[in-house]
Amino acid sequence: MNQWTEIADCISAATGNKFTVENSRSVGGGCINQGYVISNGEANYFVKLNSASLSEMFVAEAKGLQQIASTKTIKVPQPIVWGTVENSAYLVMEYLDLGKGKSNWKEMGKQLAKMHRYPITNGEVKFGWDLNNTIGSTPQINDWMNDWGDFFAKYRIGYQLKLAKKKGGNFPQSEALLSAIPKILTNHQPQPSLVHGDLWGGNADFTSSGEPTIFDPATYIGDREVDLAMTELFGGFPREFYQAYESEFPLTPGYPQRKILYNLYHILNHFNLFGGSYASQANSTIAKLLTSDF
Repeated sequence: MNQWTEIADCISAATGNKFTVENSRSVGGGCINQGYVISNGEANYFVKLNSASLSEMFVAEAKGLQQIASTKTIKVPQPIVWGTVENSAYLVMEYLDLGKGKSNWKEMGKQLAKMHRYPITNGEVKFGWDLNNTIGSTPQINDWMNDWGDFFAKYRIGYQLKLAKKKGGNFPQSEALLSAIPKILTNHQPQPSLVHGDLWGGNADFTSSGEPTIFDPATYIGDREVDLAMTELFGGFPREFYQAYESEFPLTPGYPQRKILYNLYHILNHFNLFGGSYASQANSTIAKLLTSDF
């Protein structure tokens, strides 16, 4: 029995409808995974594959998609079934025909704001998640903490700096930065929000009917501004996205400064994943943070 037959049997069991793979085609799965569209001529599914040793990555992704979907605020591909076959981990999701519809960025901004406003912790002030997950292929630690500044210093910037040091990265002001982060965030008390966690242009699109859709999450409960910050890191979303978000859920003073800190997390992660010039970008960002007036 080949892997597609086994995966088809799992889809059949999960959906209650007999499914056989009549054709499969390779599509973009990002830098980390292999992606395929499989079909029986009527039903289509999107499948991610990776090494069986990374099966927990797909478990966390599926749970993240389910939690975002549970807010009923913005569309995500519905996870169908996940597990391991032979030497591969797999995640089967609803297939969405993305990139062919009208880009309704105004609606994307409104819906993301509604997701961020969704009451997710029953009034408790806590940050983290029930599972550790990944940012790209890098582990993302989500142990619960009550203070956002401490959480971001320890499990976001601090953890990335530890990994970077192991990879030979030289960040001479790292300890000064870690000491400064709680002070930088001391007057910022965000409400806990469900965040996508990896929201750049490659992880947001529109269905053929124009419905805003986000995918490939690195979900956790954090400051909503981390999502807004990352949308600006690689060129930014259209202006109407930010205007619509702001009209639905206005940002608090100081965001332009905090977004520099929040995006440092992703710059460090890119160093850990890809190396190269990201080290100098990280060091210049650290220097900027240490000399800025927050």
